Amino acid sequence: MATVLIPLAQGCEEVEAVTLIDLLRRGGIEVVTAGLDDAPVEGSHGITLVPDMSLDQALAQDYDMIVLPGGLPGADNLGADARVTDLLKKMVAAGKFIGAICAAPRVLAEHGLLDGKKATAYPGFLEAKDFPDVNATGGAFEKDGKILTSRGPGTAMDFALEIIATLRGEAIRDDVETA
Repeated sequence: MATVLIPLAQGCEEVEAVTLIDLLRRGGIEVVTAGLDDAPVEGSHGITLVPDMSLDQALAQDYDMIVLPGGLPGADNLGADARVTDLLKKMVAAGKFIGAICAAPRVLAEHGLLDGKKATAYPGFLEAKDFPDVNATGGAFEKDGKILTSRGPGTAMDFALEIIATLRGEAIRDDVETA
């Protein structure tokens, strides 16, 4: 079974986090949600999310993919956490999948993980003046090799479905979409 880690930081975008968690689980993917600490996570719109475990506990497992939800200051909090950024780099080095949505692709760009790649993010978060080596398309979602990115809350469902197609195949993706 494919496994995906979704780290949850204070101020994350709830629609993105919950849509990813829900649809990936419907697609038969084992999803582990991990808070940066042991506390419940208050999203950017005041909705409280309770992670499955702390990030320290989650790091004891291996994953096929890590996906960062966006939102502010959630994406900034993920980018400031060395455990998250170290794991992203290790996943890329191991040839595994990484993904990010909304403001979170900026975290990937800040660490050079989007250099030479097509990517998308919430408008204004992958500006050419800040990240000249990133081919920011502005599309709903982009897949370039083993890196998947998406624009924001309105594209979260399509992004989740693309992750399902990537990890489980088009037939499972279609089943989830039509269920």
